[in-house]
Amino acid sequence: MPCLDAVLKVCRRGADKQSRVAALLKQSQQPISTSTYKAPVVASTRNWTTCSSSAFKSVGLSTTRRLFVHAAEQRQDRKHVVAMSEVEKAKNAAASGAATSGEPTIFDKIISKEIPADIIYEDDQCLAFRDIQPQGPVHFLLIPKQRGALTRLSNADESYKGLLGHLLFTAQHVAKQEGLGKNGFRVVVNDGPDGSQSVYHLHLHVIGGRQMAWPPG
Repeated sequence: MPCLDAVLKVCRRGADKQSRVAALLKQSQQPISTSTYKAPVVASTRNWTTCSSSAFKSVGLSTTRRLFVHAAEQRQDRKHVVAMSEVEKAKNAAASGAATSGEPTIFDKIISKEIPADIIYEDDQCLAFRDIQPQGPVHFLLIPKQRGALTRLSNADESYKGLLGHLLFTAQHVAKQEGLGKNGFRVVVNDGPDGSQSVYHLHLHVIGGRQMAWPPG
């Protein structure tokens, strides 16, 4: 029965195509596994690149376009969620009065070794440790050991000039130690709620190992 065979053949092709599309969509949602880069924002939002071009060709151009749009929407959604969570943390910290409470912060507890951290540099004035939510292949925080009035950068007066200079000098020193001397890096200081500061203990973010975008968010 040639007509029935033809119909069955078309149905099988359709089922195979649906299976391939489902597999590609599932693959696009898996995180990229690398040994040196595990940033949740940057790495996991590029997951569609793990699908091979030959696999895309096998399901047709229109399906490829739909997959591309689907993955792009996922990337934007994840960026928005992460960005909003940081903004919300900053708003909550400001609303709680953390800037003036004088209570020990998580950074104070890292300095006193009450909380473990991956410390990569320490001297008598400051301490550097790796960020637990890195935004690049290299991302560390640099904090003064004595917080004093430096809950935020805008609280600094002239008496802090020496410490602030030491923090910046140490930032570039540790960045070079981490292999960022050739191509550079970014130093970020969040100040207050509009600056998305969620921990009221002055800290410098040093991020590198990838091309930074401009302007920042």
